[in-house]
Amino acid sequence: MGKSGRVFVRGLTSQTYGLGEFRSRQLAVHRVRDDSVVVDDAKVGHSGDSEKSRTWWRIGPGDEEFLTQTIQVHFVELPPESSNHGHGHQNEAAFYILEGRGYEIHDDQRYDWAKDDLVYVHTDSVHRHFNPYPERAVALVVKAKCTWMFMGLIQQGRSGPIDRPAEFGPREDWSRIWTPGVLDRKKVISPADTVWEDTPLGRVRVMASPDRTDGRIFSTDAFELDIPAGGRSGKYWKMADEVYYVLDGSGYALQWEVEAEIAEKYYARVALEPKRYEIIRGDTLYVPQNHVCQLFAADGTPLRLFNAQNRVFKHLGYDTVHYFEPAS
Repeated sequence: MGKSGRVFVRGLTSQTYGLGEFRSRQLAVHRVRDDSVVVDDAKVGHSGDSEKSRTWWRIGPGDEEFLTQTIQVHFVELPPESSNHGHGHQNEAAFYILEGRGYEIHDDQRYDWAKDDLVYVHTDSVHRHFNPYPERAVALVVKAKCTWMFMGLIQQGRSGPIDRPAEFGPREDWSRIWTPGVLDRKKVISPADTVWEDTPLGRVRVMASPDRTDGRIFSTDAFELDIPAGGRSGKYWKMADEVYYVLDGSGYALQWEVEAEIAEKYYARVALEPKRYEIIRGDTLYVPQNHVCQLFAADGTPLRLFNAQNRVFKHLGYDTVHYFEPAS
């Protein structure tokens, strides 16, 4: 949160062309956040909560100290037999169901969900979350909202009539300007829709990616990573920043900063010593842009993680992950 309201997009200013000072401040921030960290309690500038539902943010553009705004993280809790308020926004969102079950109403259509599902709120969606069951439901929400904000796609709010109705014509079907075929894509990706694969990163279940054209999401990629007790992930280098959420187990991450040496072309210089971050269940771990990372499970404890990143990096030409070594 900002001092005078919710921050939707964070500004970047400098007296010089080089932005090394800004990057240094960002990289100095601690990258592990747990349940004690609430950077926005949704009391100002939000429209979704009812008297029973609860929303709280862990990573967002208004954070002090600031991590990132390319991928935002918050939580939604629906107590038994409750719902939140319906509202609409142009940006997508992905809900990973941590606990319970329930359903969505998106554009007057119902979509049921349960634990371990990934649920998509599509672009330009009027949506509301319901929990009619006797146990609570909790979702981890990840989204690339600032991508829409930067592009001026800011038409959002509660359901209701438009301002100045006499100045506008009759309703038109908004879906006329959507990508063809999106109405046939899935809004809920369940474990049955995915497969576990052995990859250089490790054992992975991909839920959202450019290669998965069955899901109705275009801005956020997501997967689960399962590291056996005492094992490690691949040691990888990528440009996109990302967020891990620890679903189960404990362990640690090593992260190596990558410096750009600008000579006759760009060269990468990887730090000789990494930073180490301990992680346990319920933590989020942030990996900054242009870093090398490797994850380790504690001895005797498998480590299961959910990962999300902003897909726009792939459209900017950074769609390759380089592995210095594969998973154990």
